[in-house]
Amino acid sequence: MTQSNYDKHPHVAVAGMEDQCWTGWQSILKCLSGQLNAVGGKILTIECYVGVSVEEIVAAVRSQLPAATVFATSKAWLEHDEIERRVKPFLGNGDPLFGYVSALRMEDYFSPEKLAAMQRAIAAVARGPVVVIGPGASIVHRGDVIVYAEMPRWEAQGRMRRNEMSNLGVENRELKWSLKYKRAWFNDWPVCDRLKLALRDVDFILDTCKPAEPKMISREAARRAYETALSRPFRVVPFFDPAPWGGQWMKRTMALPEDVPNYGWCFDCVPEENSIVFRFGDTLVELPAMNLVFFDPNRLLGSRVHARFGMSFPIRFDLLDTVEGGNLSLQVHPFTDFIQRHFGVPYTQDESYYLLAAEEGSVIYLGLEEGADPGEMIAALEAAQAGDKAFDDERFVCRWPAKVHDHYLVPAGTCHCSGKGTVVLEISATPNIFTFKLWDWGRVGLDGLPRPINIERGKRNIAWERTRSWVERELVNVVSEVASGEGWREERTGLHALEFIETRRHWFSGPVSHDTGGGVNVLNLVEGREAVVESPGGAFEPFVVHYAETFIVPACVGPYTIRPHGEAAGTTCATLKASVRT
Repeated sequence: MTQSNYDKHPHVAVAGMEDQCWTGWQSILKCLSGQLNAVGGKILTIECYVGVSVEEIVAAVRSQLPAATVFATSKAWLEHDEIERRVKPFLGNGDPLFGYVSALRMEDYFSPEKLAAMQRAIAAVARGPVVVIGPGASIVHRGDVIVYAEMPRWEAQGRMRRNEMSNLGVENRELKWSLKYKRAWFNDWPVCDRLKLALRDVDFILDTCKPAEPKMISREAARRAYETALSRPFRVVPFFDPAPWGGQWMKRTMALPEDVPNYGWCFDCVPEENSIVFRFGDTLVELPAMNLVFFDPNRLLGSRVHARFGMSFPIRFDLLDTVEGGNLSLQVHPFTDFIQRHFGVPYTQDESYYLLAAEEGSVIYLGLEEGADPGEMIAALEAAQAGDKAFDDERFVCRWPAKVHDHYLVPAGTCHCSGKGTVVLEISATPNIFTFKLWDWGRVGLDGLPRPINIERGKRNIAWERTRSWVERELVNVVSEVASGEGWREERTGLHALEFIETRRHWFSGPVSHDTGGGVNVLNLVEGREAVVESPGGAFEPFVVHYAETFIVPACVGPYTIRPHGEAAGTTCATLKASVRT
C-alpha cells in the first residue's frame, strides 16, 4: 500500500510575530501583569467561551499572581432554576435532538442584584491585580486589559463526552453528552458568539485547546494571523469520529490510529466546529476557524455571499466511510420553510454525495421507487421501528450502483443514504444536525442504545414525487463539460437547481486556471497524490495539497492555478470545487 501523505496537522505560518506569542501560565501571566502595569491599570478581564476550563486558569492565577483578587462570573449568575427556565423554550419539550436557536444574550444569564454587588466589590478592592474571569467577564467589567480565552467546538465536544465540561450557566457534567451538545448548539454557542462579535478589540487571545498547555497571542499577532490566512489557500484542522456504520478506508488512507474500531466521519471543512492552527516560529496556536469569518467576512466569503448568509460559512465538506462498515441511516433533510419555522435556522441542509471509493456491489440509496405509496411506506417504517419486521427498503427506495467519481445530488426532501462499502465526500450546506432518520437497519448506536428515529418529522419532509425517473434525470451524475484546454477539462457536476451550491470538477495533467469570482471556493483533491495551488502574480506562496484533503480559497484571492505536483507530476489529477451561486 502507498504510504499516506494526508496531512492531519495543517497550519498557517505567520511571519514576524514570534515575540507576540507566550507559552505556559508563568510566561502568560507575567506578560499580563506587565501589561497591567504598563497601562497603569489593575483589572484583568478574562472572557471565556463556554467549555474553557475556568478552574485551570484560576489555579494558574492564584499560583503566579498570589496577590490577585479573583472574581468568577458564575458568582453573579442567576440561580440554576431561573437559568433553566430561560433556556427551556429553546430546547423543546423533551426532544433528544432538536430545539430552536436561542435568542438569549450573555447579559440574560446575570442576576442584576448579584452583578451590581460584584461590580461594587471590584471597585472596592484597593490594590490590584483584580482578575474577573468566566463567560460574561466583559459584562461584569471591561477591564484595563482584556483577554479572550478560546475553545473550538470540536474540543468542546470531546470535553462533553469525557464529562469535563458543563453547559453555559449550569453544572451538568454528568448529563448525557448528546444532550449537552444539543444545548450548546441551540443555545450556548449562539450566546457566546454574539458576545464574541461585540468584542473586536481584545488585547490578547488565549488558546486553551490543550489542558495545561496554554498559548497566548497579542491582538496584533492575531490580526496578522487572520490576514495571512485570508490572503492564501488554507486548511482547517480535520477531526475524525467513529460511527455505528463506520469503516476502515480512512484509517488506512490517512494513517489514523489503529486503536479506534472504525472511523465514520472526517470533518475536514466545517468551520463552525473545526479549528485552525497558526505557527509563530516554533509555537503552534489553535483557534476556532470561525474567527476568520468574524474577523473579515467580506474577504473570506465575498461581499455577495456575506450579504446572503451573514456571519455563516455556508459550505461544508466532510467524508463518510462505510468500507467494511454498514449502511448509513435512511434519512431525509427538512425543507427550508420547515427548518425556519421549527428550528429557527435560515437555510437547510441540501447536499450531495461524491464517491471517493466504492467496493464492488456497493450502492447509493436515493429517491423512491415508482408508485411508492406514502401511507404504505410510513406504515412500514413505523412497523420496523416498533420491531415488528425489518423495513423493506427494496420495495420503496431506489438503489443506484456506486462507482468512484459518481456524483449524486441530494436536495432537501429526498430520501437517501450511502450504502456500505463506500467513501463519500459529502458536499452540503452548513446546517449539520438536521437529519431525520427514517430507518437505521435495526442497529444501536455506539452507546449501545437505539438511535433516535424521526419518522414523524421525516414524513412531513419527504418529496414523494422524487421517484426513480425524476431522480435519474435530475440527481444521478448530471455532468456536462463546461470548458477544456491543453491538459485540462472542466465539468459541471451539480448541485441541483434547488440548491445554492455550484460544483465544478477539473481534470488536469498540467496547470489549470481558477478564479474565486468574488466568492469563497472550497475544493478537495479527489484524484491524484499531490497538487500545488499557485498565484499567477505571486500573491501567496505555493500551497501543496494531497489526495482527499479539503482546502479553502478565500474570495479575495481571485485568480489561482492548480497543477499536479511531486509524486503526481506527469499524471492526471482532479479537484472538485464548490462555490455559492450568485
